[in-house]
Amino acid sequence: MSLFITFEGPDGSGKSTQIKLLSDTLTASGYEVLTVREPGGTAISEQIRAVVHSLRNREMSDRAECLLYNAARAQLVDQLIKPHLQRRDGIVLCDRYADSTLAYQGYGRGLDLAAVKSVIAFATLHLRPDVTFYLDIEVEEGIERRKRGGGEWNRLDDQAVEFHRRVRAGYLQMVREEPERWVCVDAARAVDVIQAEIWEVVSLIVR
Repeated sequence: MSLFITFEGPDGSGKSTQIKLLSDTLTASGYEVLTVREPGGTAISEQIRAVVHSLRNREMSDRAECLLYNAARAQLVDQLIKPHLQRRDGIVLCDRYADSTLAYQGYGRGLDLAAVKSVIAFATLHLRPDVTFYLDIEVEEGIERRKRGGGEWNRLDDQAVEFHRRVRAGYLQMVREEPERWVCVDAARAVDVIQAEIWEVVSLIVR
């Protein structure tokens, strides 16, 4: 069976750590696991990432931002995600996917949600995750974690706190609207506790 799992949440919520732990567990169990990130994952998508995340591009319009994210996504879907899911036991773990665009450009930027969903559908060819883990954390704590982490501080990170609050509210709205796909995880807890909760869900699917 193939399985497409995505991880959503603010930077600083621990997505990358949890994806690595889940990938290790699944690989040890004999599954072919592909781990990718958005935007990025392919040479073309990484170039788009550099443009859309650069602090030098503060004048970028909201619509241009939305389209660039989806251009990177289309390349990733076509080049890596879809081919891997066509394998017998292909499992894809994706650090962000289409829901990030709805949260950040839809709810955060205030773009028309119907228009954003239409662009996403074209970019992904309607490919949807089987399950999405949302790692939830208070906005201020996520920002502080991000700063302490010392990694890339990008143009989206640099937005006002109110923007990030709208993004979080958008995520929580999506969780309420589609509870059969979303798993909301309290990301303020210890890493091993969170991983155990995630594995409990995934293990029931792959058995």
